[in-house]
Amino acid sequence: MQYCSTRGGVQGWDFQDVLLSGYAPDGGMFMPETLPTLTPDTLRSWSSLSYPQLVTEVCSLFIPTELIPRADLDGLVSAALSGFAVPGVVSLARLKGGLCVLELFHGETLAFKDLAMTCTVRFLDYFLRKESRRAIVLVGTSGDTGGSAIQSARGLGGVDVVVVYPRGRITLVQEKQMTTCLEDNIHVFAADGSSDDIDVPIRRLFSDQELVKQHSLMSLNSVNWSRVMVQLAHFIYAYLHVSGLEQAEMGAPLPALEMVVPTGGAGNIAAGCIVKQMGIPLCLVAMTNANDIVHRTVQSGDFSMATNVTQTMAPAIDIQDPYNMERVFWLLSGRDGALVKGMMEEFQHSHRHTLPEALHKQLSQVLTAGAVRDEGIVETMQRCWKENQYLLCPHTAVAVWHHYHYPPTAGVNRCCIATASPAKFQAAVQKAGLTLDLPEAVRALDKMSTRYLAYGCTLIIQMELLTGICHGLS
Repeated sequence: MQYCSTRGGVQGWDFQDVLLSGYAPDGGMFMPETLPTLTPDTLRSWSSLSYPQLVTEVCSLFIPTELIPRADLDGLVSAALSGFAVPGVVSLARLKGGLCVLELFHGETLAFKDLAMTCTVRFLDYFLRKESRRAIVLVGTSGDTGGSAIQSARGLGGVDVVVVYPRGRITLVQEKQMTTCLEDNIHVFAADGSSDDIDVPIRRLFSDQELVKQHSLMSLNSVNWSRVMVQLAHFIYAYLHVSGLEQAEMGAPLPALEMVVPTGGAGNIAAGCIVKQMGIPLCLVAMTNANDIVHRTVQSGDFSMATNVTQTMAPAIDIQDPYNMERVFWLLSGRDGALVKGMMEEFQHSHRHTLPEALHKQLSQVLTAGAVRDEGIVETMQRCWKENQYLLCPHTAVAVWHHYHYPPTAGVNRCCIATASPAKFQAAVQKAGLTLDLPEAVRALDKMSTRYLAYGCTLIIQMELLTGICHGLS
């Protein structure tokens, strides 16, 4: 298994190369040069696996044994997923009206990012220890990624983690999950502007290959292929347990499953598209909040940023630059690196692009999409509680809104992805007129000391600061 850039300038990298990187040297994102096909027999053989076992099987398709022997891979994944709050790591909630919710938020930071982040950090630590190397990890976050990266990497001897979050645009719980970590290898910064603003200098740093090599810079955002790879597993898990596969007759066509995904940076929906290309009949629905660039792209081919990022009740998807859509465009264009390079460079320069007609047609056949305003989020949280006494986080409500307004296709089961615990979004719960009992780990954050630095919003300031940090840590 080898990897290439979505922009065509890099081929033949192995998993270790890709893991220990950020963006590809040509500015693109890494993808496997080929995708394995999952046969009906393979899927049925996986149906009895635990979630960690399933993650291991998925990862083994993309990580050769000469890089991580199978026994080592088993141990790394098992250790990474051992600290989750439910025995199965993930959990399915089957509610009234055919509503099925896949809970992915039972990790330490109460967000789905923990699933892929814990595994990716274990892989990183494995390679760094083998080669007695150090790395500096740069993470820009819209709220959940930063806390997950910090909790997964805190105390590791070979890694310094630099996290930048948008001041005033995340919840207090999200902020304290980052700023209360006082380990020497964790460095937290609060910046003015949106998470999209923060991504600009980080991306520019990764375009400086001399700087990247000098300081062993890498990313733990979902630009890192390993994050997306591990996320393939929860789409496959949902398919195995919700689609009706076990009831399907041998030799009959595989049953379809509709999966509804809260969408911001589009790493999750990109994973779903990859799983679909691997042979699983998923009907994918990308749901956004008022930051609806993915919705507009699917509906009309308008891949253009709004003037400003809108602050909503679902802050982790307050994103106008869904960078993982580059992976989707690459897949659906027939892996046309030159086309994707031209598209994405135009988008990065002008913040707007109209998809070629053929690509838009492909995209609209693979994805449907919708957008939900804050009023719809509140309405959905209230309805789900009234009907089920089940509390949704505002991001999950973005997905469940679709379920309440668009009944499933006859004969096709549906699963909505729950990306975070409502305990992280107390203001949204209160705005919906609901209450919740906070977990002890969340209550304890209020009593803990914090440490972080704040800085201004200009690109020059951010570039100079981040470059200085890299020099200081090396």
